[in-house]
Amino acid sequence: MRVRGWGRSAYTGANRQVELEHLFNGSALNAVDAKGRLSIPAFIRGVVERRSDAKAVVIGMHDVSPCLNAYDRGFARHLHAENERRRLLEEGQGGSPEAAYARARRTFGITEDVPYDTSGRIILPPMMRRKGQIEDLALFVGVGGTFEIWNPHVALESGDEDLRDLAAYRLEERGISA
Repeated sequence: MRVRGWGRSAYTGANRQVELEHLFNGSALNAVDAKGRLSIPAFIRGVVERRSDAKAVVIGMHDVSPCLNAYDRGFARHLHAENERRRLLEEGQGGSPEAAYARARRTFGITEDVPYDTSGRIILPPMMRRKGQIEDLALFVGVGGTFEIWNPHVALESGDEDLRDLAAYRLEERGISA
């Protein structure tokens, strides 16, 4: 089913389409104050507002990388379906249910629903700030269906050369040596 937009679609398999304007693309480096206040970049707010009526993001730990993973409230349906698909696959292969429960806790239990105001400001919850090692700067990276929030100095140590280059570039734009 086509929703709206310019007719450009990305295919996600099983004949499911995602409109390109519903994907998070781009990056930004924003300041974080001592109370954890920061602005969600416009490129992210635009996608959130196209995909959901709520001006809020859900923030949790990334499954693999030392950063935060975030998305709009509606994306949780996709995450639940993906978790269930993986659980059934693992059970079919004789796997233990503990992995599925741990994944469900990470996906839905260790998250925070964070509203933003009309100018896009949020207060990053203290637990998420700690989990993501976010200090005075936050590097936002669009990764399609979700976006990541990195401490740019942690991103500089990543095994991903492109992420390292992106973090260095965004820091240098602000006059901070990488």
